[in-house]
Amino acid sequence: MIIKKIRAKNFRNISECEIDFSPGVNLLLGKNAQGKTNIIESIYIFSRGRSFRAREDSDLIKFGEEGFNIGIEYEDFKGEGSLEYSLYGRERQRKKNGYKIKRVTEMIGSFKAVLFYPDDLGLVKDGPDKRREFLNIAASQCYGSYMKYYSDYKKALENRNALLKLINKGFFVDRAEIESWSESLSEYASFIYLIRKEYLKKLEVYSKKIIIDISGGREELFISLDSDILIEDEERNIIKEEYKRILRSSIDREIAAGVTLFGPHRDDVKLILNGKEARLFASQGQQRSIVLSLKLGEGEVIKELCGEYPVFLLDDVLSELDNDRRRYVLEGSKNKQFIISSCSGDECKGFTDREIDVEGGRFVIKR
Repeated sequence: MIIKKIRAKNFRNISECEIDFSPGVNLLLGKNAQGKTNIIESIYIFSRGRSFRAREDSDLIKFGEEGFNIGIEYEDFKGEGSLEYSLYGRERQRKKNGYKIKRVTEMIGSFKAVLFYPDDLGLVKDGPDKRREFLNIAASQCYGSYMKYYSDYKKALENRNALLKLINKGFFVDRAEIESWSESLSEYASFIYLIRKEYLKKLEVYSKKIIIDISGGREELFISLDSDILIEDEERNIIKEEYKRILRSSIDREIAAGVTLFGPHRDDVKLILNGKEARLFASQGQQRSIVLSLKLGEGEVIKELCGEYPVFLLDDVLSELDNDRRRYVLEGSKNKQFIISSCSGDECKGFTDREIDVEGGRFVIKR
């Protein structure tokens, strides 16, 4: 999969632009705060469905303007495609191949991209939220049904939590109503659990090989899902019944807390490096190797499950890597499309197919 072109109007500091990309390594070159990350952000919106750094889409509108519009043209093994997204006032409009679509879930999965940016270096040491977010985004690109199950799960969780809070505050609520939401929660949770578990098994295979290559055989990485389900079974109905049992047995504790204490919303991704929990024992260099292996492994899983590589977006991370890790990334760019933002072209000298100068929200292709 490659992105051929992006258009943006009144997005962040960009008044208007149109950029054509090479199928190989593209370098967005410029000083800080000129618009490099804005382009990567606009591209990734079509993969993830929302910005990776803004809480509200209204934050993406250029100052003084009423709204923004972005669009991409891409190509995959099925042929050419296009996606558009605009926001003016409260009106959102999404289009896929020129036709309006209602939900963001209809867009996710059409265009696939892997993002690697400086905040990702916290994947190992940060809390479970960060690793869950990584897992949700990665799984949603490979399993078309994942986001629907996850969205339905969150709605059921919200309703169940609301009832628990009412009881906690002394209001009467029929326990049968909580049981009904527990049933729905368990149904969606069983799908989420099995998809996450399957995805992490595949990710472990690729990430383990990558980190061995990076470390010269000194590092061994194991990845698993840390969840409330302790039984080893892949039968969905058995998993569903186990979630129901857990929720039923913990109801008094949950009423006291006013929230649901168990389920996929509390899952974590366990990373074990050389037999020790990476979150507690990995050095800074080892953390970088783990994150790099996770991101590159994510691309390999997409290749396995979807038939082709995603677009790789590297936002100002080459400067965070030492020479060996940087070279490993760039030497692996063959037959893949990379879009890299950097303040210095020296970081990927000899690997760049197209260089784009960025200054004040303007973009000029140098070669």
